[in-house]
Amino acid sequence: MVQYFRTYADRYNFDYLMIGTQAYQESGLDHNKRSVAGAVGVMQVLPSTAADPNVGIADIEKLDKNIHAGVKYLRFIVDCYFNDPSIDEVNRMLFAFAAYNAGPARINGLLKKAAKMGLDPNIWFHNVEIAAASEIGRETVQYVSNIYKYYIAYRMITDQMEAKEKLLKTKN
Repeated sequence: MVQYFRTYADRYNFDYLMIGTQAYQESGLDHNKRSVAGAVGVMQVLPSTAADPNVGIADIEKLDKNIHAGVKYLRFIVDCYFNDPSIDEVNRMLFAFAAYNAGPARINGLLKKAAKMGLDPNIWFHNVEIAAASEIGRETVQYVSNIYKYYIAYRMITDQMEAKEKLLKTKN
């Protein structure tokens, strides 16, 4: 799976670890998972989402197509809803994850609600997440929080492994 995460994250300009952590949150990396709502695979993509012209990926029952559809959908979300230069790259991803879970129009509306509440509409944690919790409950807030926690852990492990490999290469 890592190779697919790398391939599609590179294609759509994302960090592959962020994509992998989202997949872990969505399905526990179980490609056989099916939701009661009809979402399938490791990225828990709805067939209707995959078929939408903005995504247009068929055969999402296949692992590589499923990951491709999920990542392409994330790119669509970022580009159409959160492509504001005042939102940094990390927060764009956090908003995109929230939108993947609760719907892009809904999360976009929460940015406006956060501003009305006196919160920073360009920052997820301790700002828009407060508006999300009050408006739609804890599920989306927990979803985004889990993905980011996993991401930080995987990033630290990956950076540590890469540093060890680099050190070993310089010693040889």
